[in-house]
Amino acid sequence: MNIANRNLSVVQQPTKTIWAIGGGKGGIGKTLLTSNIAVFLSWLNKKVVVIDMDLGGANLHTSLGVNNPAHTLSDLLYNRIENPNELLQATHFRNLSLISGAHDPTGIANMPHVQKARLARKFKEIEADYILLDLGAGTTHNTLDFFLLADKKIIVVTPEPTSIENAYRFIKAAFYRMLRASTPTPYVRQLIEQAMDEKNHKGISSPKDLLNEVARLSPAEGEDLKNKMQSFMFSLIVNQVRAKTEGDIGKSVQIVCERYFGIHVDYTGFIPYDNSVWQSIRKRVPFLIDSPNSTAVTHLEDVLRNLLKTSPSK
Repeated sequence: MNIANRNLSVVQQPTKTIWAIGGGKGGIGKTLLTSNIAVFLSWLNKKVVVIDMDLGGANLHTSLGVNNPAHTLSDLLYNRIENPNELLQATHFRNLSLISGAHDPTGIANMPHVQKARLARKFKEIEADYILLDLGAGTTHNTLDFFLLADKKIIVVTPEPTSIENAYRFIKAAFYRMLRASTPTPYVRQLIEQAMDEKNHKGISSPKDLLNEVARLSPAEGEDLKNKMQSFMFSLIVNQVRAKTEGDIGKSVQIVCERYFGIHVDYTGFIPYDNSVWQSIRKRVPFLIDSPNSTAVTHLEDVLRNLLKTSPSK
């Protein structure tokens, strides 16, 4: 059966929705999932643009079978091109275009705030229904800021202990960076910075402790901080699952985040480990195309339905 003809029965999303796909560890399949999600969305007769944000280590074009993109984000960052739509590289899939990541390793991965702000503004000028940001691994300020920019924030994790540990670090770093950026009071920002240090002298070891300390000093600011905390949410995908019990890790992460951070996690499902997926990587063809009847594709359909049902948040 041709997957493009399946009935997806999804909820329509607003015009120009930005999705960011991130995670705390490399090698967990972010780029692989991003490329296949992009293809899937393009089959919904939506104009999709996928952007490789792994600055200095871009390889998303390889996953989509695109050779040597003519232009990259470097051209936009260094003002060689002003209109971001000139960066769009056609792919083999109708409605899907690619903006390749910057290939300049020096300095790109640590761009100043002014440059990030300009890049964020330029993304809003891209002509598309969906813009997908394939983020690099880790918790650099660049990665966190573009993750927080998105309407829909997606975190990928695998069942490996290192991946889970790094995912929690990513969530904590993104959560506190969001709070700090949205808090105008210098003293509250200082408390947030202290909370990010697990050995801080005030003994703030969780968002709940932080909230209690702020509320003790200023009930009004405490209420404002509480509202900001509750507004933060993200979607979670567990990848490379070999047993059903590993799929339950998503629910465990969901419970821990809601108890510890007090934030909502939308667990959208898991993608099973499937040899056909890794064979498709060697062929440089998305597994949606290469193995349309695989179990990985069946689960990806469920994940996409869940992602499209949930309302985007910033």
